[in-house]
Amino acid sequence: MSATTLEAPPAPPGPARSRRLRDPAFWADWAALVGLIGLTVVFQSLNSSFLSSGNVQSILVASAILVILSVGQTFTIATGGIDLSVASVMTFSAVVLGWTFAEGWSLPLCLGAAVLAGLVFGAVNGALIAKGRIPDFVVTLGSLSAASGLALILADGKPTTVISPFLLRLSTQGVGIVGYTFLLAVVLALLAHVLLFHTRFGTHVLAAGGSPEAATATGISTARIKVAVYTLSGTLAGLAGILLVARIGASSPAADTTMTLNIVAAVVLGGVSLLGGRATIIGPVLGALVLTVLVNGLTLVGVSQFYQPLSVGIVVVLAALLMRFQK
Repeated sequence: MSATTLEAPPAPPGPARSRRLRDPAFWADWAALVGLIGLTVVFQSLNSSFLSSGNVQSILVASAILVILSVGQTFTIATGGIDLSVASVMTFSAVVLGWTFAEGWSLPLCLGAAVLAGLVFGAVNGALIAKGRIPDFVVTLGSLSAASGLALILADGKPTTVISPFLLRLSTQGVGIVGYTFLLAVVLALLAHVLLFHTRFGTHVLAAGGSPEAATATGISTARIKVAVYTLSGTLAGLAGILLVARIGASSPAADTTMTLNIVAAVVLGGVSLLGGRATIIGPVLGALVLTVLVNGLTLVGVSQFYQPLSVGIVVVLAALLMRFQK
């Protein structure tokens, strides 16, 4: 007579799901998505025009630049570093575009010069950090000031109007309610996801951030990785400078002092570890959308703009607290 093996019945899904919902790590991993849904529900209940097609289109267009800069910042933070200069580099790249346009350069050359300006700043940052062994905080803080100063010098402190049918279409047209600028940001985010999680380079980035000593012991050049990620961050800042000019129709040397905070906030809210070694791309994209929705919603319901930086700061602190529970 053959023995019969009795298997325990599967556990009911209810208790397991309940335990997951009580686990702080669950909320830490999904903070950006939960926050986006929560804010949408709240603002829609306060103002029925929040989810109108016009306002949704405005939110997506407004978030495109922050999405691109957050994606670039994700790579630097994944290595355990940080780039404080990206907002100023974006401004400098925008000024380079305006200056070359005023000098009569063709639009493709102007766009290339803007991206090249960001790339050079990023490469210099990476070289000073990796080869010069200077802390990233000090280097990028210095670059922040240098880029702002160069922007003011090159523009003589004045904005330059840039009239281009191509840039106008880029900023005002799209597919349905999704503008071309946001579509470009999504494409870049998808490429960044592939680069980070489906290439050897991405594996080396996460390894260098997780344990530089172990990465070096396995033959990974952490110095080259540092140079590469800061160069990538600067290049994306140059591209963001193009979108900035397209959006406002001019290049202005005045830097947005809140942008740097928003970039770091989007990345932290998206679940990227500030200690390095843990990253995601969809998280910072959702984080950028959360911050854009927050500012848009507060404006729509009539809250003074003076309270908006306060709300962003609260979001950053809450996201940092949730990071303690990440697995």
